[in-house]
Amino acid sequence: MSGENEDQVNYWIMPELNHLELLHAKYVKQSFAKHIHEGFAIGVIEAGALRFSYRGKTNIATPGCINLVIPGEAHDGTALSEEGWTYRMFYLESKLLEQAAAELSGKDGRMPFFADGVIKDDTMANFIKRVHCSLEKAVLPLVEQESMLLTLLTEFISRHARERLPVKTAGKDHRAVQVAREYIEETYDRNFSLRELSAVCHLSSFHLLRIFRERLGVPPHAYLKQVRIKRAKELLAKGRSMAFVAQETGFTDQSHFARQFKQITGITPKKYSNIIQENSPPRI
Repeated sequence: MSGENEDQVNYWIMPELNHLELLHAKYVKQSFAKHIHEGFAIGVIEAGALRFSYRGKTNIATPGCINLVIPGEAHDGTALSEEGWTYRMFYLESKLLEQAAAELSGKDGRMPFFADGVIKDDTMANFIKRVHCSLEKAVLPLVEQESMLLTLLTEFISRHARERLPVKTAGKDHRAVQVAREYIEETYDRNFSLRELSAVCHLSSFHLLRIFRERLGVPPHAYLKQVRIKRAKELLAKGRSMAFVAQETGFTDQSHFARQFKQITGITPKKYSNIIQENSPPRI
Protein backbone atom coordinates (compact mmCIF):
# COMPACT_ATOMS: atom_id res chain seq x y z
CA MET A 1 0.00 0.00 0.00
CA SER A 2 1.37 3.42 -0.94
CA GLY A 3 2.03 6.03 1.74
CA GLU A 4 -0.12 9.09 2.32
CA ASN A 5 2.23 11.28 0.29
CA GLU A 6 2.32 8.96 -2.71
CA ASP A 7 0.14 9.07 -5.80
CA GLN A 8 -2.40 6.25 -5.85
CA VAL A 9 -4.13 5.44 -9.14
CA ASN A 10 -6.76 2.91 -10.22
CA TYR A 11 -7.65 3.12 -13.91
CA TRP A 12 -9.80 0.72 -15.89
CA ILE A 13 -11.75 0.40 -19.14
CA MET A 14 -15.21 -1.15 -19.59
CA PRO A 15 -15.48 -2.46 -23.20
CA GLU A 16 -19.11 -3.46 -22.63
CA LEU A 17 -19.99 0.21 -22.03
CA ASN A 18 -18.56 1.58 -25.28
CA HIS A 19 -15.03 1.42 -23.85
CA LEU A 20 -15.88 3.75 -21.00
CA GLU A 21 -12.72 4.82 -19.15
CA LEU A 22 -12.75 5.36 -15.38
CA LEU A 23 -10.18 6.71 -12.96
CA HIS A 24 -10.06 6.76 -9.16
CA ALA A 25 -6.94 8.55 -8.03
CA LYS A 26 -5.22 10.40 -5.26
CA TYR A 27 -2.60 12.77 -6.67
CA VAL A 28 -0.05 14.46 -4.45
CA LYS A 29 2.95 14.89 -6.71
CA GLN A 30 1.21 14.83 -10.08
CA SER A 31 1.02 18.01 -12.15
CA PHE A 32 -0.75 17.74 -15.51
CA ALA A 33 0.70 19.71 -18.41
CA LYS A 34 -1.81 21.53 -20.59
CA HIS A 35 -3.60 19.00 -22.81
CA ILE A 36 -6.93 18.26 -24.45
CA HIS A 37 -9.35 15.31 -24.46
CA GLU A 38 -11.14 13.95 -27.49
CA GLY A 39 -14.16 13.16 -25.33
CA PHE A 40 -15.77 14.42 -22.13
CA ALA A 41 -14.13 14.21 -18.70
CA ILE A 42 -16.63 14.34 -15.85
CA GLY A 43 -15.82 13.66 -12.22
CA VAL A 44 -16.22 14.58 -8.58
CA ILE A 45 -13.66 15.67 -6.00
CA GLU A 46 -13.59 13.47 -2.89
CA ALA A 47 -10.81 15.14 -0.89
CA GLY A 48 -8.23 17.92 -1.20
CA ALA A 49 -8.50 20.48 -3.98
CA LEU A 50 -7.68 20.56 -7.70
CA ARG A 51 -6.63 23.75 -9.46
CA PHE A 52 -6.83 23.89 -13.24
CA SER A 53 -6.95 26.49 -16.00
CA TYR A 54 -9.86 26.03 -18.38
CA ARG A 55 -11.71 28.25 -20.86
CA GLY A 56 -9.73 31.35 -19.91
CA LYS A 57 -10.05 31.14 -16.12
CA THR A 58 -8.48 29.41 -13.14
CA ASN A 59 -10.80 26.94 -11.47
CA ILE A 60 -10.64 25.48 -7.97
CA ALA A 61 -12.52 22.22 -7.39
CA THR A 62 -12.98 21.29 -3.72
CA PRO A 63 -14.65 18.25 -2.09
CA GLY A 64 -18.16 17.69 -3.41
CA CYS A 65 -17.57 19.72 -6.57
CA ILE A 66 -18.08 18.31 -10.05
CA ASN A 67 -15.18 19.00 -12.41
CA LEU A 68 -15.79 18.95 -16.14
CA VAL A 69 -13.80 19.28 -19.35
CA ILE A 70 -15.43 19.19 -22.78
CA PRO A 71 -13.75 17.84 -25.94
CA GLY A 72 -11.03 20.00 -27.48
CA GLU A 73 -10.63 22.44 -24.58
CA ALA A 74 -7.06 22.79 -23.32
CA HIS A 75 -6.57 22.48 -19.56
CA ASP A 76 -3.96 21.57 -17.00
CA GLY A 77 -4.22 20.35 -13.40
CA THR A 78 -2.32 20.53 -10.14
CA ALA A 79 -2.92 20.28 -6.41
CA LEU A 80 -3.93 23.44 -4.56
CA SER A 81 -1.92 22.36 -1.51
CA GLU A 82 0.49 19.69 -0.26
CA GLU A 83 -2.54 17.55 0.58
CA GLY A 84 -3.09 16.84 -3.10
CA TRP A 85 -6.52 15.83 -4.34
CA THR A 86 -8.61 12.69 -4.68
CA TYR A 87 -11.24 12.32 -7.37
CA ARG A 88 -13.32 9.91 -9.41
CA MET A 89 -13.43 10.53 -13.16
CA PHE A 90 -15.43 9.31 -16.15
CA TYR A 91 -13.83 9.67 -19.59
CA LEU A 92 -16.62 9.44 -22.15
CA GLU A 93 -16.59 9.35 -25.93
CA SER A 94 -18.58 12.25 -27.38
CA LYS A 95 -21.03 9.86 -29.00
CA LEU A 96 -22.20 8.73 -25.56
CA LEU A 97 -23.31 12.27 -24.71
CA GLU A 98 -24.89 12.63 -28.16
CA GLN A 99 -26.80 9.38 -27.68
CA ALA A 100 -27.93 10.40 -24.19
CA ALA A 101 -29.12 13.78 -25.49
CA ALA A 102 -31.00 12.07 -28.32
CA GLU A 103 -32.61 9.62 -25.88
CA LEU A 104 -33.64 12.53 -23.66
CA SER A 105 -35.21 14.71 -26.34
CA GLY A 106 -36.08 12.21 -29.05
CA LYS A 107 -34.02 14.25 -31.55
CA ASP A 108 -30.66 13.33 -33.09
CA GLY A 109 -27.52 15.37 -33.66
CA ARG A 110 -27.69 17.82 -30.74
CA MET A 111 -24.42 17.77 -28.83
CA PRO A 112 -24.94 19.31 -25.38
CA PHE A 113 -22.61 22.15 -24.35
CA PHE A 114 -21.39 22.82 -20.82
CA ALA A 115 -19.76 26.15 -20.07
CA ASP A 116 -18.38 25.72 -16.56
CA GLY A 117 -15.38 23.66 -15.49
CA VAL A 118 -16.54 23.43 -11.88
CA ILE A 119 -20.16 22.75 -10.93
CA LYS A 120 -21.64 22.78 -7.44
CA ASP A 121 -24.57 20.38 -7.31
CA ASP A 122 -24.55 18.09 -4.27
CA THR A 123 -27.27 15.80 -5.59
CA MET A 124 -25.55 15.28 -8.93
CA ALA A 125 -22.10 14.94 -7.34
CA ASN A 126 -23.35 12.23 -4.99
CA PHE A 127 -24.96 10.41 -7.91
CA ILE A 128 -21.73 10.56 -9.95
CA LYS A 129 -19.78 9.15 -7.02
CA ARG A 130 -22.35 6.40 -6.39
CA VAL A 131 -22.36 5.26 -10.02
CA HIS A 132 -18.56 5.35 -10.20
CA CYS A 133 -18.22 3.27 -7.02
CA SER A 134 -20.75 0.75 -8.34
CA LEU A 135 -18.93 0.34 -11.64
CA GLU A 136 -15.61 -0.07 -9.83
CA LYS A 137 -16.92 -3.29 -8.24
CA ALA A 138 -17.69 -4.77 -11.68
CA VAL A 139 -20.26 -7.31 -10.42
CA LEU A 140 -23.45 -5.62 -11.60
CA PRO A 141 -25.53 -7.07 -14.47
CA LEU A 142 -24.89 -5.33 -17.78
CA VAL A 143 -28.46 -4.02 -17.91
CA GLU A 144 -27.89 -2.29 -14.55
CA GLN A 145 -24.55 -0.80 -15.60
CA GLU A 146 -26.09 0.62 -18.77
CA SER A 147 -29.13 1.92 -16.89
CA MET A 148 -27.00 3.71 -14.31
CA LEU A 149 -24.76 5.31 -16.93
CA LEU A 150 -27.67 6.42 -19.12
CA THR A 151 -29.53 7.85 -16.14
CA LEU A 152 -26.39 9.67 -15.02
CA LEU A 153 -25.78 11.24 -18.43
CA THR A 154 -29.37 12.24 -19.13
CA GLU A 155 -29.72 13.72 -15.64
CA PHE A 156 -26.47 15.65 -16.02
CA ILE A 157 -27.53 16.99 -19.41
CA SER A 158 -30.97 18.03 -18.19
CA ARG A 159 -29.52 19.83 -15.15
CA HIS A 160 -26.39 21.48 -16.55
CA ALA A 161 -26.33 21.74 -20.35
CA ARG A 162 -26.38 25.36 -21.51
CA GLU A 163 -29.34 24.65 -23.77
CA ARG A 164 -32.02 22.79 -21.85
CA LEU A 165 -33.29 20.02 -24.09
CA PRO A 166 -37.03 19.34 -24.16
CA VAL A 167 -37.73 15.96 -22.56
CA LYS A 168 -39.68 13.59 -24.73
CA THR A 169 -43.08 12.64 -23.27
CA ALA A 170 -42.99 9.21 -21.68
CA GLY A 171 -46.50 8.12 -22.62
CA LYS A 172 -48.17 4.98 -21.25
CA ASP A 173 -47.00 2.04 -23.33
CA HIS A 174 -48.19 -0.70 -20.99
CA ARG A 175 -47.75 -3.39 -23.62
CA ALA A 176 -44.05 -2.58 -23.95
CA VAL A 177 -43.61 -2.87 -20.19
CA GLN A 178 -45.30 -6.27 -20.25
CA VAL A 179 -43.02 -7.40 -23.09
CA ALA A 180 -40.00 -6.25 -21.08
CA ARG A 181 -41.19 -8.12 -17.98
CA GLU A 182 -41.73 -11.32 -19.95
CA TYR A 183 -38.30 -11.03 -21.56
CA ILE A 184 -36.62 -10.54 -18.17
CA GLU A 185 -38.51 -13.51 -16.70
CA GLU A 186 -37.47 -15.72 -19.62
CA THR A 187 -33.79 -14.67 -19.81
CA TYR A 188 -32.99 -13.81 -16.17
CA ASP A 189 -30.00 -16.17 -16.15
CA ARG A 190 -28.26 -14.26 -18.99
CA ASN A 191 -26.29 -11.04 -18.74
CA PHE A 192 -28.41 -9.21 -21.33
CA SER A 193 -28.03 -5.51 -22.06
CA LEU A 194 -30.44 -2.61 -21.76
CA ARG A 195 -30.02 -2.07 -25.48
CA GLU A 196 -31.12 -5.65 -26.14
CA LEU A 197 -34.14 -5.27 -23.86
CA SER A 198 -35.11 -1.96 -25.47
CA ALA A 199 -34.88 -3.43 -28.96
CA VAL A 200 -37.28 -6.21 -27.98
CA CYS A 201 -39.76 -3.55 -26.85
CA HIS A 202 -39.15 -1.31 -29.89
CA LEU A 203 -38.39 1.65 -27.63
CA SER A 204 -35.34 3.77 -26.85
CA SER A 205 -33.44 2.79 -23.71
CA PHE A 206 -34.27 6.04 -21.93
CA HIS A 207 -37.97 5.76 -22.80
CA LEU A 208 -38.14 2.16 -21.60
CA LEU A 209 -36.45 3.07 -18.32
CA ARG A 210 -38.99 5.83 -17.69
CA ILE A 211 -42.17 3.92 -18.47
CA PHE A 212 -40.97 0.74 -16.74
CA ARG A 213 -40.24 2.64 -13.53
CA GLU A 214 -43.49 4.60 -13.75
CA ARG A 215 -45.51 1.43 -14.28
CA LEU A 216 -43.84 -0.91 -11.75
CA GLY A 217 -42.09 1.47 -9.38
CA VAL A 218 -38.65 -0.04 -10.08
CA PRO A 219 -36.29 0.01 -13.11
CA PRO A 220 -35.70 -3.12 -15.21
CA HIS A 221 -32.49 -4.11 -13.43
CA ALA A 222 -34.24 -4.05 -10.04
CA TYR A 223 -37.01 -6.23 -11.45
CA LEU A 224 -34.35 -8.59 -12.82
CA LYS A 225 -32.87 -8.91 -9.32
CA GLN A 226 -36.29 -9.81 -7.90
CA VAL A 227 -36.86 -12.45 -10.59
CA ARG A 228 -33.43 -13.96 -9.92
CA ILE A 229 -34.03 -14.07 -6.17
CA LYS A 230 -37.45 -15.67 -6.65
CA ARG A 231 -35.89 -18.42 -8.77
CA ALA A 232 -33.04 -18.80 -6.27
CA LYS A 233 -35.52 -19.38 -3.44
CA GLU A 234 -37.17 -22.13 -5.48
CA LEU A 235 -33.83 -23.85 -6.07
CA LEU A 236 -32.75 -23.47 -2.45
CA ALA A 237 -36.02 -25.05 -1.36
CA LYS A 238 -35.04 -28.07 -3.43
CA GLY A 239 -31.77 -28.37 -1.53
CA ARG A 240 -29.49 -27.17 -4.31
CA SER A 241 -26.03 -25.89 -3.34
CA MET A 242 -25.18 -22.20 -3.08
CA ALA A 243 -22.68 -22.48 -5.94
CA PHE A 244 -25.24 -24.15 -8.20
CA VAL A 245 -27.96 -21.60 -7.38
CA ALA A 246 -25.65 -18.62 -7.91
CA GLN A 247 -24.63 -19.92 -11.33
CA GLU A 248 -28.13 -20.93 -12.41
CA THR A 249 -29.64 -17.55 -11.52
CA GLY A 250 -27.02 -15.43 -13.28
CA PHE A 251 -25.06 -14.02 -10.36
CA THR A 252 -21.34 -13.32 -10.70
CA ASP A 253 -20.33 -15.54 -7.78
CA GLN A 254 -21.58 -16.88 -4.45
CA SER A 255 -20.55 -13.74 -2.56
CA HIS A 256 -22.47 -11.47 -4.93
CA PHE A 257 -25.46 -13.81 -4.80
CA ALA A 258 -25.46 -13.80 -0.97
CA ARG A 259 -25.36 -9.98 -0.80
CA GLN A 260 -28.15 -9.56 -3.33
CA PHE A 261 -30.29 -12.24 -1.67
CA LYS A 262 -30.01 -10.56 1.74
CA GLN A 263 -30.87 -7.15 0.23
CA ILE A 264 -34.20 -8.53 -0.98
CA THR A 265 -35.11 -11.05 1.73
CA GLY A 266 -33.35 -9.76 4.83
CA ILE A 267 -31.60 -13.08 5.50
CA THR A 268 -28.71 -14.97 3.94
CA PRO A 269 -29.42 -17.72 1.38
CA LYS A 270 -27.78 -20.25 3.71
CA LYS A 271 -30.13 -19.35 6.55
CA TYR A 272 -33.12 -19.38 4.18
CA SER A 273 -32.13 -22.84 2.93
CA ASN A 274 -31.75 -24.17 6.47
CA ILE A 275 -35.16 -22.83 7.51
CA ILE A 276 -36.85 -24.30 4.47
CA GLN A 277 -35.21 -27.70 4.96
CA GLU A 278 -36.10 -27.78 8.66
CA ASN A 279 -39.73 -27.01 7.96
CA SER A 280 -40.19 -29.25 4.95
CA PRO A 281 -42.44 -32.28 5.41
CA PRO A 282 -40.52 -35.55 5.64
CA ARG A 283 -40.18 -37.47 2.41
CA ILE A 284 -42.04 -40.76 2.22
